[in-house]
Order: sequence, then C-alpha cells, then structure tokens
Amino acid sequence: QVQLQESGPGLVKPSQTLSLTCTVSGGNITTSYYGWNWIRQPPGKGPEWMGVIGFDGTSHYSPSLKSRTSISRDTAKNQFSLQLTSVTPDDTAVYYCVRGNFGLGYSDDAIEYWGKGTQVTVSS
Repeated sequence: QVQLQESGPGLVKPSQTLSLTCTVSGGNITTSYYGWNWIRQPPGKGPEWMGVIGFDGTSHYSPSLKSRTSISRDTAKNQFSLQLTSVTPDDTAVYYCVRGNFGLGYSDDAIEYWGKGTQVTVSS
C-alpha cells in the first residue's frame, strides 16, 4: 500500500517560512492522475485543504493561502514539499500530506492515502 510520511521542524518562529516534506513509498508521485496534497487542521477547527501538486508537476492552491503557499516535488526522491511563508500563530496546526482528488476544498471522501500528520507550532 501507499505510505506517506511528513517530516520537518515542529517549531517555527513568526514571520519565518514553514517547510515540510512528504516522503512517498509504495507508489510513484508521477503516476497519471494522482494528486498529492497538503491539508492542515488547526486546533479546534476542521481540516483545511491547502494545495496540490499533480502527477505532471502542476500546482493549485487554496485561494486563501495562494499568496503564501508553494508546493514542489523531487521526483528522484519521490517526495513533495510544502513552503508557507510569513507564518503567524494562526498557522499552528497538524499538517498532513494526502493522496487524493479534492475540488479545491476539503472532503473526507476524497482521501485515498494519508500520512499520520506532523504538529507545527508557530511560537509567540
């Protein structure tokens, strides 16, 4: 089965850039029609779809986060990454990498595979 594993710093200072990497095993991120997504869930709130990079390397982002979000990939390592700039404490959340096809918004039914999530705290 496909497995996804998030990695990166768990603590980021305000105004800095949040950077996370998702390592994929058991499947290829270049396989046709699969979408590789970042989703986050702040404490006490529901999941929020952030963006996706497709099998062909094209990216799409949530309108509310587009100006601060970048998703890229390293096909040789079968990894895709998230960068979120100018973070504030409101960006504190559990961040998940997910394989699925979302309609520019979150839906439980769109999840195909997911990582266990990683907590990222933006301090002060």
